[in-house]
Amino acid sequence: MGGLTEQTCKPCEGGMKPLSPERSRELLASLDTTWSLSEDGKSISQQFNFSAFSRTIAFVNAVAWVATTEGHHPDMQVSYGSCTVQFTTHAIGGLSDNDFICAAKIDRLSADTF
Repeated sequence: MGGLTEQTCKPCEGGMKPLSPERSRELLASLDTTWSLSEDGKSISQQFNFSAFSRTIAFVNAVAWVATTEGHHPDMQVSYGSCTVQFTTHAIGGLSDNDFICAAKIDRLSADTF
């Protein structure tokens, strides 16, 4: 299996189980250390900080492009100098590989651009 950034999301409309806590922790270790697993194990999130609102919005737009390309969309909370990105797979009520694929692509994006 290739790295997370080499994979693409697969459509998920339910009918599968969320990742186990063990698998979620294993995949989390593949991401930047600033991603965190929620207490209930159903989502991952990270806060990205920026020096100006324009950089925050540029990041939000870049995340939107990744999400649209992958067909898997995060919840985002946007403020002047920060954006919190949270992934979960709503259709299954927990985490799927798609969440970690998108998070890894956002890590690569933020390292290269912001």
